[in-house]
Amino acid sequence: MRWRDPIVEEVRRARDAYAKQFNYDLDAIYRDLKVKEHQSKQRVVPCPPKPQQAPDQQSVTKPA
Repeated sequence: MRWRDPIVEEVRRARDAYAKQFNYDLDAIYRDLKVKEHQSKQRVVPCPPKPQQAPDQQSVTKPA
């Protein structure tokens, strides 16, 4: 038996309905969200970019 969360299902239905309005076109969805952001009276605070690691600090995984 699979556990079901009605809230998660509702959010997924809403997300699908919103994406369907734009024929699942991510560029169109992005443009719509930017228009809504611009029209909003709320202050939008962008997340700061993640710091970049120097090439010698990046973890390298070797194949087994």
